[in-house]
Amino acid sequence: MARIVSLSRTTTETDISLTLDLDGSGKADIDTGIGFLDHMLTAFARHGLFDLTVRAKGDLHIDFHHTTEDVGIVLGQAFKQALGDKRGIRRFGHAMIPMDETLAEAAVDISGRPFLAWTVDFERPKIGEFDTELFEEFFRAFAFNALVTLHITKRAGHNAHHVAEACFKAATRAMRAACEVDPRLGDAVPSTKGVL
Repeated sequence: MARIVSLSRTTTETDISLTLDLDGSGKADIDTGIGFLDHMLTAFARHGLFDLTVRAKGDLHIDFHHTTEDVGIVLGQAFKQALGDKRGIRRFGHAMIPMDETLAEAAVDISGRPFLAWTVDFERPKIGEFDTELFEEFFRAFAFNALVTLHITKRAGHNAHHVAEACFKAATRAMRAACEVDPRLGDAVPSTKGVL
């Protein structure tokens, strides 16, 4: 069964359309108007083997906050919808990603209980024009709309670009593992409750 979703969300601040294929090959076609966010979402698609198309228009004349957060919202909603009742998935995922001096770790539970534990600090407030505090906003929006528990931790690192990229790669590899179909599970829901 295809796990492909197309969604759109329009507010007075942003207009976003997104297509996600959980069982893709890592193809990315991203245009948010924010170069660094495009770079991170491209890495997210490539390393998660998710096919991802994103078109976003936002109030970038104010700042990047609304667009970044709203893309996280729509991406999270797409994961939630594509996973359906979560039958047959592995549910849990974990990844640790080194990137030069940086080491980032992510763990996820596709639990139906949204939570973000963000233990990441940046040594500078911006990467180019992008505020580093917005990464936490993106992942919170993603986790709460995907209904997942997500922990992201920086284990080491100084270069802000490396830290951000390692966090995205760790998060997507953890999501990839958690979304994968477990052939031993069949069509059962991976929970003693019978639902997630």
